Amino acid sequence: MARERGGDDAPAPATAEGTAGGSPGLLKPVLLLGGPGGSESLTTVVVTGSASLVAEAAHSWADTGNEIFLLIANRRSRRPPDPTHPFGHGREAYVWSLFAALGLFVSGAAVSVTYGILELARPEPASNFAIGYAVLAVSFVFEAISFRQSVRQARAEAQVMQRDLIEHVVATSDPTLRAVFAEDSAALAGLVIAAAGLGAHELTGSVVPDAVGSILVGALLAVVAVVLINRNRRSLIGEEADPRVRAAAIQALLDAPEVARVTYLRLEIVGPRMILLVAAVDLTGDDTESILAVRLRALEARICASPAVAGAVLTLSAPDDPALAPEA
Repeated sequence: MARERGGDDAPAPATAEGTAGGSPGLLKPVLLLGGPGGSESLTTVVVTGSASLVAEAAHSWADTGNEIFLLIANRRSRRPPDPTHPFGHGREAYVWSLFAALGLFVSGAAVSVTYGILELARPEPASNFAIGYAVLAVSFVFEAISFRQSVRQARAEAQVMQRDLIEHVVATSDPTLRAVFAEDSAALAGLVIAAAGLGAHELTGSVVPDAVGSILVGALLAVVAVVLINRNRRSLIGEEADPRVRAAAIQALLDAPEVARVTYLRLEIVGPRMILLVAAVDLTGDDTESILAVRLRALEARICASPAVAGAVLTLSAPDDPALAPEA
C-alpha cells in the first residue's frame, strides 16, 4: 500500500528536517541554493613558483571538478520514481557527492601535500610576489561571496530545525549544501594559509614557510574530504531522520482524525530532504478489514501529498502494542 512522490515536476524540495504542521503536509519547504566559488590562475602559479599557490591551484581544480559532480548529484537525485526505484533516486545525490569528496582528497589534498614535500626536498625560490598576493586577494573575495551564500541558506534551515549553524551543516540530509559550505570554508582558510606562507617566503627568503603552507593546505583539505566522505557513506547505508522530525511526524499522524494511536514509526532518509515513512497505526472505529484497508490507503495518500515524503507504508497496530508519544 505504498505511495510514492517526487521528481522534477514536484515543488522545490521540502525539507525532511523541518517542523510538522499537521496533515497532509509533514514538513516545511526550503530551496536548494549555492555553489562553489572561483579558482586561481594556473599561469600565475607558474609565474610565481609558490608552493602555497600550487596548493591553492590544486584546490581550485578540485573545486571545478566537484562542481560538475554536485550538479550531477542535484539533477539525478530529482528524477521521478519508476518501477525499479519506487521511492525515487534521491540517494544518487550521496553517490555523486561521495565522488566529489574523493576528488577533493586526491586532486586537492594529495597534490598539495606532495608538492609541499617536494619543495622541501628541492627548494626553488618564488618570485613576482605581488602577482601572487593579487590573485589570493581576488580569490578570497569570490570565495567569500560563495561562502556567504551557503551560510545564508544553512542558517535559515538551521533556524527551522532549532540547530546551531555547524550542527546543521554536519547533520543535514542535503550533501550539496554540506559540500559547498565545507569547501568554501576550507578555501578561505587555505587562502589565508597560502598568503601567510607566501609572505613568510618573501620576508625570510626561505622556501620552508611556503612549502609548509602547501602541506597545511593539503592537510586541511584532507580533513574536510574525510568528513564529507564519511557523511555520504552514512547516508548511503541508511539513516534515521532527526528525533525532532520523528516527534513531529508522530504528532502529525495523531492529528489525523482517523488515527487513534501510533505504535511504530520508521523514518529513513532516502535523499536530500526526502524521507520514507513506515508506521503502524490504530484507526478509530470498528470497521471491517476491507474498509480499514481503504482508509489506510487514503491516509497513505494524504501523507505522500508532502513533497518531503518519498513514500509511506502503513499497517495496523496489534491491540497490545504500546503507543508512541510525540516526544519519543
